[in-house]
Amino acid sequence: MTNADLLTDAFGRVREAVHDAVEDLRRADLVARLDAEANSIAWLVWHLTRIQDDHVAGISGDEQVWTASGWAQRFGLPFEVSDTGYGHGSQEIAAVAVDAVELLGYHDAVHQSTVRFLEHLRHADLDRVVDDRWDPPVTMGVRLVSVVTDDLQHAGQAAFVRGILARR
Repeated sequence: MTNADLLTDAFGRVREAVHDAVEDLRRADLVARLDAEANSIAWLVWHLTRIQDDHVAGISGDEQVWTASGWAQRFGLPFEVSDTGYGHGSQEIAAVAVDAVELLGYHDAVHQSTVRFLEHLRHADLDRVVDDRWDPPVTMGVRLVSVVTDDLQHAGQAAFVRGILARR
């Protein structure tokens, strides 16, 4: 198994977790919050997808799927187009009110873009510094693992919220 195969498998597991958390949910369930400050499933999945889109585009040099494929317009969120959800408060979380088809459509488009990028990944690419604002500087390998980790945490949070909603 190559590094690209391993990362493709990891991002595939993210996709599976996202689909498990979102499929067949009504918009009301997607935007439901366990309390006034909690994240909704819609926000969690939108955010994890935005981070993946932003970070993979940042290292590949490609335009983000969010803008290149018109998802920003389809979602119609009241944020700057570059917004990924980092630092959002209660009002911003509530503003992410989309249906499952839109949410999974955007996620799947980002997943496909990520897999296309990984198809051309060489072992030596993983050591390339992609962000020198940190000490130590962040390599491509570290950035990709960071995205997978963040995505899986947020997908797990979305699954948790789905489970609580199902028990109500």
